[in-house]
Amino acid sequence: MKAKEIQELLDFIASSGLAEVNIETEQFKISVKKHSDIPTRIIESPVQQIMSQPANIPAVQTSSNQSSQESPKKTEESPKDKGYITIKSPMIGTFYRSSSPDTPAFINVGDVISSGQTVCIIEAMKLFNEIESEVSGKVVKILVENATPVEYDQPLFLIEPK
Repeated sequence: MKAKEIQELLDFIASSGLAEVNIETEQFKISVKKHSDIPTRIIESPVQQIMSQPANIPAVQTSSNQSSQESPKKTEESPKDKGYITIKSPMIGTFYRSSSPDTPAFINVGDVISSGQTVCIIEAMKLFNEIESEVSGKVVKILVENATPVEYDQPLFLIEPK
């Protein structure tokens, strides 16, 4: 079973009302349990009053953070305008550009890749999952640093289609 299929299965189980699922075939065995019976506690903490001078400093920092968050959105829009295709992470894990530190990266900027070619590895729970490209084209940009955590559906590569 591929990582994408496992993620789709987990999404289906999460959206269904099932509390436990066991699947077993000749090749693999999967057991998924929801822990919905764990009670949730809300902890309230007292609010501290802050003098007016320090209160202004976080407001300035927040506005600068917002402007830096807005700029990536603008850069995301421009690749779409140019017709680039984004390869996204099919799971949560740690992104690796090569199979080991001693080997070269699977792909680099400027490389021409084909559909089905391994572009990276994502480690999730001590399992190394090879991520294959679903498109053919030229690698325009690598959006993630090596050995950094990635989220589900996070953009990894920009590809200029053939």
